[in-house]
Amino acid sequence: MRRALLLDHPAPDVGAALAHHGFVQIDPINVCGRMHDLTLRNRVVGYREGDLMRHVHGDEIPLPAESRVAFEHHQPATGNLAVFTPDAWPHLQTAMCARTRIKSAWSGRLTKAEQELVDPILTAIRERGPLTSDAFTDDRRAKRVWGMATLPKSAMQKLFFHGRLLIAQRQGIRRLYDLPERVLPATILQLPPPTAKETQRWEARLKLRQRRLAWLKRAELAAIADLVQAVQVTDGPLLHCLREDVPLFDQIVKPSPMKAKVPAPNSDLSSPLHLIAPLDPLIYDRRVTQAVWGFDYTWEVYTPPTKRVRGYYALPILSGLELVGHVDPKADRKTGKLTVVSRQVRRGHAVKPAVTQLAHFLGLRA
Repeated sequence: MRRALLLDHPAPDVGAALAHHGFVQIDPINVCGRMHDLTLRNRVVGYREGDLMRHVHGDEIPLPAESRVAFEHHQPATGNLAVFTPDAWPHLQTAMCARTRIKSAWSGRLTKAEQELVDPILTAIRERGPLTSDAFTDDRRAKRVWGMATLPKSAMQKLFFHGRLLIAQRQGIRRLYDLPERVLPATILQLPPPTAKETQRWEARLKLRQRRLAWLKRAELAAIADLVQAVQVTDGPLLHCLREDVPLFDQIVKPSPMKAKVPAPNSDLSSPLHLIAPLDPLIYDRRVTQAVWGFDYTWEVYTPPTKRVRGYYALPILSGLELVGHVDPKADRKTGKLTVVSRQVRRGHAVKPAVTQLAHFLGLRA
């Protein structure tokens, strides 16, 4: 899993990591760095905070559509926001269309009041370029939407969920929306719609590209049976990986005498520690994390404070072949410090160097 997830041999750039994993999940919470930055810092050589967004949207000036190599949208299965490569666009269409018919204040069909704003919003964007919801003076509040959004904001958000607008640029976490034809290359928008079976196969393979070793549902396994290899964990569950990852097992279990041995990940106390993002592919599925690593972990951001075990934004600690505890860090950008709110680390594992490295990544002092 370490090797398949690029932890032992990081990708040379963001594009290579994204091509390997299929998508990177985005989260706006910034306690000690944002989720996607914490995920990629362990997987991309020389990764800097914000590099994923620069890869997607450019630096200060939005990238032209024909130069785009990635875009933001929601995963069909979970609804989580993620960065995809452009070839994912056709496979997201079914979920986009389905949202226009469901009753959801967040992503579903437009209300009558929101529908009245669609033409003015699309016209303004067509004429003026990428816009935020603040560009519209209508201050009426949307009903039953988290955060008490204005009607223009909720309408634009739904148009994004439906694929009629895309995020063209970001100012911090603020979104500037534009028309799809000005965000994605024409060759992508003109791709023929896939069949339901093709999209089901794409989704199942995407799950394995993301996690590399996973539990597959019966329908998922049926969709990609020719692409996967069963992996039996001793005294544990039957998992699956992509066949392209099978050589990684061979390198460790039965290295060829004709080839140089690839050293196994070091599990002694001197090996460098990794602080793992709470939604990192390595630990994303709690059942697999428990079965493979013997580590029970829950991201507790949405857990009531009195029920938290590890802390608001605790980062698991990977040492060699073991998960040996957690650290709950918090960045204070005003004072320039990264402090450790709490920690629990197995005896003999020095976590200070890893915390200091995270602080340097954030431009802070530990």
